[in-house]
Amino acid sequence: MQPVIKEVTTLKELRTFIRYPKQLYKGNPYWVPTLFMDDYETLRWDRNPAFDHCEAKYWLAYQDGKLVGRVAGIVNKLYKEHWGVNYGRFNWIDFIDDPDVSKALLDTVEAWVKTFNVEAIHGPLGFTDMDREAMLVEGFDQLGTMVGFYNHPYYREHLERLGYVKAIDWVEYEITVPKEPVEAITKVAEAAKQRSNLHILKVKKKKDILKYAPQMFEVFNEAYKHLYGVVPLTERQVALAIKQYFGMIVPEFAPFVINDKDELVGFGITMPSFSRALQKSGGELFPFGFIHLLKAMKKNDRADLYLIGVKEEYKGKGVNAIMMDHILRTFQARGITKVESNPELETNSLVQTQWKYFEKRQHKRRRVFIKAMNAG
Repeated sequence: MQPVIKEVTTLKELRTFIRYPKQLYKGNPYWVPTLFMDDYETLRWDRNPAFDHCEAKYWLAYQDGKLVGRVAGIVNKLYKEHWGVNYGRFNWIDFIDDPDVSKALLDTVEAWVKTFNVEAIHGPLGFTDMDREAMLVEGFDQLGTMVGFYNHPYYREHLERLGYVKAIDWVEYEITVPKEPVEAITKVAEAAKQRSNLHILKVKKKKDILKYAPQMFEVFNEAYKHLYGVVPLTERQVALAIKQYFGMIVPEFAPFVINDKDELVGFGITMPSFSRALQKSGGELFPFGFIHLLKAMKKNDRADLYLIGVKEEYKGKGVNAIMMDHILRTFQARGITKVESNPELETNSLVQTQWKYFEKRQHKRRRVFIKAMNAG
């Protein structure tokens, strides 16, 4: 039966849009929900500063009055300026295993992005690289994380049937934390500290980190600007990211490397895993969801890697080793035994060489698909 596609135009409909995966993945032991409030802030037209330079629409699919799918379409004007090509995006896509539903959703988003004269549409990609992105194509029997979408295996088949092909893949590793510090990493770290007058920021309170937050995002924009699909964050986006995420940082899990001029030259953001806590809370902070998250921050045997960045002039000077040595010692002290790398581009050999000292397994792969707008 052909589905009915309805555009999301009210906040009530937006809440339905955000919560649809809870219905689709009910009982799935690997699916990890996002925090509802994060998606709500991201997708609200009146709150996300990405709408200063983005257009976006969201749609829901219904069959016999039952909700059976969702999709978002995005056109990011700064993407064209940064990359020199005019591409539309899709994201937040979920649907039942029915070709009529997936086709109706993607036909709708394609028709909309075509009004902006785009050359192609690709996704899943969000407003920024800090949004969840890419579709799982391997690792359906692995626990998800806070920063990556989980989806059913049939999604890929549906997209390929509709003319979507691989643009690029991200791979993910599960890394075993060694019981002792890695001597080779420690030696490089200590030499780098002495040679370049560097040190790890000593943090007593979270506000000690907050001082360096603007510098962190300057490094982030510089370090990530060449990676697939990335658009540097604007000042307003940086301000919102600081407000949204810095309160969650566990200081000892987030080494900031500082030089003798009190400048940030590198940062690493890791966190205790929130996967099980988010499953227990259903992605809701209230009335009791926050308790599960607090427990996860205090007692956990798993951790997630989120972001790492090094100032351009300090690359190749041992800054990564300084951060890795600190993070390893923190993990060992806190009883962390397994770490999720989270997505890293399959072409990013510099990141992947960092894992040569560790026991690891590549257990997930996710993909961004692309389709030319003159096709089909």
